[in-house]
Amino acid sequence: MMLSKNAITVEDIRIASEKLPGLFHMSLRDKAYLGLKIFLPAVIILFCLDRMEITVSMLISGIGQLGWLLDFFFPPSPGNWFWDFVKGMGETLAMAFLGTLFGFLLAVPFGFIGAKNVVSNPIIHFSLRRCFDFIRSVDSFIWALMIINIVGMGPFAGILAITITDAATLSKLFAETVENVDRDQIEGTQSTGAGKLQILRYAFIPQIFPIMISNVFYFFESNVRSASILGMLGAGGIGMHLTDRFRAQVYDQAGFIIIMILVTVAIIDYLSRLLRLRMINNPEYRQ
Repeated sequence: MMLSKNAITVEDIRIASEKLPGLFHMSLRDKAYLGLKIFLPAVIILFCLDRMEITVSMLISGIGQLGWLLDFFFPPSPGNWFWDFVKGMGETLAMAFLGTLFGFLLAVPFGFIGAKNVVSNPIIHFSLRRCFDFIRSVDSFIWALMIINIVGMGPFAGILAITITDAATLSKLFAETVENVDRDQIEGTQSTGAGKLQILRYAFIPQIFPIMISNVFYFFESNVRSASILGMLGAGGIGMHLTDRFRAQVYDQAGFIIIMILVTVAIIDYLSRLLRLRMINNPEYRQ
C-alpha cells in the first residue's frame, strides 16, 4: 500500500518520542497531577451540590415547573398599562444614564489620582486603591437597599447606587489605564517644555480617551439591566411594574415587560456599539 507524502510513519513517531518524551510517556507524577486536575473540580462540584441538597429529581421537577410557568407568559400583553410601562422604562433608562454619567465624572479625577505615574505617594495610592476595592466589593443591589432606607423609594436611590459602584469600578479601570500609557509620548511632550496640564492634555488624554469611552458605554449597557433589577427593590422604573405583576400573578403583562426590557437592552447595545466604534476610530476624538 502506497503512503502519501504527508503520512506519519512509525519512524516519525519514534523520532518525535525521543525529542519530546513528555508527550508520549507521562511519569507517574504527571499522571497523578492530570488526574487531580480532572477529578478535584468534579469532587468540589458534587460536594457543593450535596451541601445545597440539589438532586437530579429536583432539577427535572424545576424544569417542568418552568415550562408550566412560561405557558402563562404567552401571549404577552400590556393590558391597559402600555404607556405606564413606557414611562417606567423611561425612568429606568434615565436612572442608568444619570448613574453612569455621575459615576464617570467622579471616576475621571479619582482615576488620575489613583495612578502611580500621576500621584507617586505610596500612602495615597494604597489608601485610594483599597477604598475602590471596598466600594466595589459591595454590590449595587446592597447599596440600593441601604440608600432606600436613607432617601426613600424611587429612582433617586437607584441613581445613587449605580453612581457609587460605577465611580469605584471606573476609577480602578481608569487608574490602570493611565498607568499603562506610553512613556515615549509623555517624554516627547515634556521635551517641548510643556507644563503638567499640557502633558495631561496632549500625552495622557489621547491615549486613554478611547478606552475610557469604551468602558463607559459598556457600563451604560450593563446599568440598563441593573436599573431594571434595582426597580424591583423599590428604586422605581420598570422593575417596580414587573414586581407588581409577579405578585399579582398577571404573567402575560410580566412577559410583555420582560420582552420590553430585552428589546430595549438590545437597541442600547447596538447603538452604543456604533457610537463607541465611531468615537474610537474618529481621529478628532483622539486629539
